[in-house]
Amino acid sequence: MHGFAGGDVRTLWSMNLEQLRGFVEIARLGNFTRAAEELHLAQPSLSRQVSTLERELGSDLFHRARGHISLTAAGEVLLPYARRMLADAASVRREMAEIAGLRRGRVRLGAPPSLCASLVPEAVGAFRAAHPGIELEIVERGSRGLVAALAEGVLDLALIAFSDAAAASPVSLERTPLLVEDLVVISSEAKPPISHGREIALAAVADLPLIAFPRSYELRIATDAAFAAAGLTPEVIVEGPEMDTVLRFVERGVGVAVVPAMASLSRPGLRAVPLTSPHLTRTVSLTHRADMAPTRAAAALRDTIIAAADALAGSGGFFAKADPAGS
Repeated sequence: MHGFAGGDVRTLWSMNLEQLRGFVEIARLGNFTRAAEELHLAQPSLSRQVSTLERELGSDLFHRARGHISLTAAGEVLLPYARRMLADAASVRREMAEIAGLRRGRVRLGAPPSLCASLVPEAVGAFRAAHPGIELEIVERGSRGLVAALAEGVLDLALIAFSDAAAASPVSLERTPLLVEDLVVISSEAKPPISHGREIALAAVADLPLIAFPRSYELRIATDAAFAAAGLTPEVIVEGPEMDTVLRFVERGVGVAVVPAMASLSRPGLRAVPLTSPHLTRTVSLTHRADMAPTRAAAALRDTIIAAADALAGSGGFFAKADPAGS
């Protein structure tokens, strides 16, 4: 037989782990009988495994002398490869078991800025407490950007707030409506109330100094459409800041803003009243690609987000549970 070419990777791939395990045990113990006992195999079975391996490699692996077994030159070359392959296989089994048991893994979640300041922290806190070994990556974008990221495979899950963004996706998405939330008008708690009732009409908002989001925001598009449909022109005094900046401006009394109700949660410096004439809402949905089943870790995060949204919807006020038929 020819000498074993240790660099021939194709021959290594043709071997199975049982053959390698038998080879390594014989090399360690120097005896077929003892190796077979260690592996709980009949000696003829172990001998056949080694003979098959030698045939596949085209090299004898052992010098077989009466009462003495030693490695050939080819066996000496193969031994470190075999040990490394068995160790790698054991590592893969351990890592797969950890992932299957939700002890390791990674999930990429996308959400709009308003949800990153409210629903997402609630869900992430609960998820991390239950699965501390799972790494989370949070991507903050508008709904259209999140849908594009899902289509590109950059995200596992995304919370989106406007269904038309999902409808424009180049790939099929599975969308689970979670809750319906009011759009509210926020003002500074340090200033006099902007309304003497429990709500405020859109026409009254048009007369107030308004802080507006960038024109590319789905929220800005929706509110501009509402003003236009009512024949109103709002008094925009600041245009273009991101969500956190808008909230800070309002807290300091610079003006008012129309925001999702969730954005005003846990902000004691803000006063929020719902809009009427018309009553504006948005539906928050959890979305993933229909052609890609979520990993176990992603499915666990999905369940945690649904539970957090259900709790929020059950609190009443500006929130209500979404109709599942809305998907």
